[in-house]
Amino acid sequence: MPSNPQPRVLYVEDEEDSRGMLSAILKFWRIKAKAVPTAGQALQLIEAERFDMYLLDTSLPDLDGFELCRQLRASDPDTPILFFSGAAYETDKQRGIDAGANAYVVKPDVEGLVGRITRFVSAWERAAA
Repeated sequence: MPSNPQPRVLYVEDEEDSRGMLSAILKFWRIKAKAVPTAGQALQLIEAERFDMYLLDTSLPDLDGFELCRQLRASDPDTPILFFSGAAYETDKQRGIDAGANAYVVKPDVEGLVGRITRFVSAWERAAA
């Protein structure tokens, strides 16, 4: 992983335990993460800061994660978007991809999530080199 700068991920998840767990995993992989509980907070942060990846849950208290994904994709066609959600039906996964996500990982598949994130980091390193 590059020592400086580090890839930056915005993680939008309403459950505090999940935010803490994933933030620790990302820190281990030397990825700077900002974790927020609402879509509104995410949209405010995006106006002020640049992120290299968005990690979303489908269920948020103020806006459906799929709608947040559509809004992010409309304003930013290139930044990778990954869903990490407990919604495990194929229809949920397809909704995520249809909304513009690059991938959809079902909780609690942390190994699958780390695999996706490390592929993202490898691509980020190649682009940064």
